[in-house]
Amino acid sequence: MQYLYAAVNFLLLGVIVWLALGKSIKRMFSSRRANIEAALDEAEAVTRSLDGGIIPPEAAVNGPAEEPAKAEAAPQEPQPDEEALLNERFESEKRRRIRESEMTREELRRESMIKLRERTVKSLCQRARELFREEPYRSLIRGKEADLAEMILEKIRLTPGDMCYLMHHDVLYVTLTSAYELDPAIVERIGARASALLDEVSGRPSFWVRTDPELVGGLRLRIGDTVYDCTVDDRLYHLERDLIKRPLPHEFTAEALAEDIKQGIMDSEAIVDEFQLGRVLSVSDGICRLDGLADIMYGEVVEFECGERGMILDIEPERIGCVVFGRYEKIETLSRVRRVGRIASVPVGDELIGRVVDPLGRAIDGKDRIRARERRPIEFKAPGIPERQTVNVPMHTGVKAIDALVPIGRGQRELIIGDRQTGKSALAIDAIINQKGRNVPCIYVAIGQKDSTVAEIRARLERNGAMEYTTIVSAPASSSASMQYIAPFAGAAMSEYFMYSGRDCLIVYDDLSKHAVAYRELSLLLHRPSGREAYPGDVFYLHSRLLERAARLSPEAGGGSVTALPIIETQAGDISSYIPTNVISITDGQIFLETDLFNEGQRPAVNVGLSVSRVGSSAQTKLMKQVSGKLRMELAQYRELAAFSQFGSDLDEDTRRVLDSGERMMYALRQRRYSPMPDWKQALLIYAVSEGYADGFAPGAMEEFERKLFEFFETRCSRLRAQLETGSAMNPKFEARLKAALARFAEAVNGDAA
Repeated sequence: MQYLYAAVNFLLLGVIVWLALGKSIKRMFSSRRANIEAALDEAEAVTRSLDGGIIPPEAAVNGPAEEPAKAEAAPQEPQPDEEALLNERFESEKRRRIRESEMTREELRRESMIKLRERTVKSLCQRARELFREEPYRSLIRGKEADLAEMILEKIRLTPGDMCYLMHHDVLYVTLTSAYELDPAIVERIGARASALLDEVSGRPSFWVRTDPELVGGLRLRIGDTVYDCTVDDRLYHLERDLIKRPLPHEFTAEALAEDIKQGIMDSEAIVDEFQLGRVLSVSDGICRLDGLADIMYGEVVEFECGERGMILDIEPERIGCVVFGRYEKIETLSRVRRVGRIASVPVGDELIGRVVDPLGRAIDGKDRIRARERRPIEFKAPGIPERQTVNVPMHTGVKAIDALVPIGRGQRELIIGDRQTGKSALAIDAIINQKGRNVPCIYVAIGQKDSTVAEIRARLERNGAMEYTTIVSAPASSSASMQYIAPFAGAAMSEYFMYSGRDCLIVYDDLSKHAVAYRELSLLLHRPSGREAYPGDVFYLHSRLLERAARLSPEAGGGSVTALPIIETQAGDISSYIPTNVISITDGQIFLETDLFNEGQRPAVNVGLSVSRVGSSAQTKLMKQVSGKLRMELAQYRELAAFSQFGSDLDEDTRRVLDSGERMMYALRQRRYSPMPDWKQALLIYAVSEGYADGFAPGAMEEFERKLFEFFETRCSRLRAQLETGSAMNPKFEARLKAALARFAEAVNGDAA
């Protein structure tokens, strides 16, 4: 056997790569690279010639050369500083265009290398199949058929599925297939071994011997559903997949490509491939009904003949239900399906940071293939109670209304709920942007969103420098229901990698309403009984086992954490419907965004009465806890008085003061999108407003008050600012100094206004 695969490797390496395809690889690579360079040069020249291109500074200053009359009519020559400014802008724009051109060239070269390697590997393997059918290679392989038979006989066994089948039938089908007619001695030996194996369980084989030229060479033995494959066709199949999945060489040259293919062939291992086969009974709407595969497990991955993959979601006595990840139109009825041998999993690790991937962990951002060193199953047991610890470390979102009223701790599950277009995703994006510099990897799972929306979110994160530590898992509305179903579980697996590595991670599920709809679609197609609002009865368990995976681990378990921010969309503010009530009962609190507040201009539109954090002040700094302790009650009192005051015009002085103070605080809690604020600034602003230092400002001028307050403390009160940044509680001495500084600020602001 060793000589056979040594000959295969030698032939593939020496004869095919260097003699048959060596020159063609260089020719294809050189030609494709020249075409790319020419196209880029032409595009760059056209861009520069357009109106939107780079305008030379002398043309921008003096005007076009074709119009000398206008130039002569100019009243005066341009000033030197204006000309220098234009020169600087020209050089800056030139450098920017050059950088973009270099990035474009690099991406196109990488894409060209990927496509060229794929074409080369497929051509190489096809050429190998042709060579192995010719002499002397065919005779060499046929001479090793007895050794191949011995290797297969060492591995054969009866699986639990075979045992179960023999309990109802006394015959088990055994099929021996080869590319050419076998020596009768080999056939007799394999038949005798199969009979002896079945005699141990009081069964007998139905032995079949077949020939299939497509196998090229070698042997394939099938016992029941299990296949033991030692053919040239199967080996080339695995070799082709392994070579295409290899990392790209550092140099984009033909020699580097050929050397990388050579090394990949040398690294390949000679094994007897063992797998189980089944067949497709029916396929429709992304759901396949399968037969066979008696030993398969729930959540396991299968591969179809067309190359698409799926996951087992339903196991019945007579058939198996499978969801297809790719295009189910390619799958034909009665075609074969093979068991991959692993539970559905995704690549995890730091390699995914900064990338946009699909729920299977495949890159969809136009960059190179992700070469992760680890994988984790998408379904994983949540940490137990002994492995958890109390949630008491803040996960700052940078949003004043959240960090002050509904604080979130690391390891918490805080629901964001509200109608569409009320700023739910904006809150989550703000929380991600605010983690910059905090060593908190973030994962944003987009479920059922538009592609343009995901692209916009990615661009926003890039502009704020947040994509450097963020992974986007995208299952857009155009993807299948199965991809939308596994998307949040894939994101949870990616976040667990950081948690079990002792790091803190933030994950956003946007949104679980669409996830529930996708699961309902799959369940109805699998003919599962529907329940309330046509959702399957286990949709509660589906979301609970997903969100329970967010936790803060104890030091003995690693000390990492996963903070989950699931998003739920309501209809007309109805939080009593099925899915909202389910997720509310699972999470540790909710942030309810009210449509009326949003329409009034309150952004974020947090409803203080219906929003709650079950962790509470444990997830706040001591400073924030001290300054915002009475804030919720004061705002609730303001909302109640405001509701009654609209029916009467005569208000006493105390009521008017409460209304003015509450309105001013509501304006102070307003915040622009994608502009998170440090915790010390939030605490300072809330303290200043609640203590009356903003009474000289109209409620609509709170943004100006905020700007001047921060500017004053950053320029004139550096020691107080440093103390505030620590987040420690204010003692009486420090509070007196802070009030004195605020009094000076109020006096200075009022003096400027006067």
